[in-house]
Amino acid sequence: MSTNPASTPEWAEFSRELGMNLRRRRVALGLTQEAVAERAGISLYAYQQYERGAVTSGGAATNPRLATVLALCEVLEVALDVILPFVPKLRLGSY
Repeated sequence: MSTNPASTPEWAEFSRELGMNLRRRRVALGLTQEAVAERAGISLYAYQQYERGAVTSGGAATNPRLATVLALCEVLEVALDVILPFVPKLRLGSY
């Protein structure tokens, strides 16, 4: 049985850390969630999910697409390597 790597505890932690980094930077710039979402071209709900480090009902971390992360970096005036936490090793294959 194969498992979605995004459903692992490591990826859930990655999602939470990404959310904390987004929030810290947004607050430091004095921006609202609404302003960040609008400027990045995403829905407020999606941004709130990213900032919360939400996990789907299936257990997968709610991580944004690369294009969204790059847009958020531009809006938050931060480099990609500053906003992204350490990337966990993928667990691929059967368990």
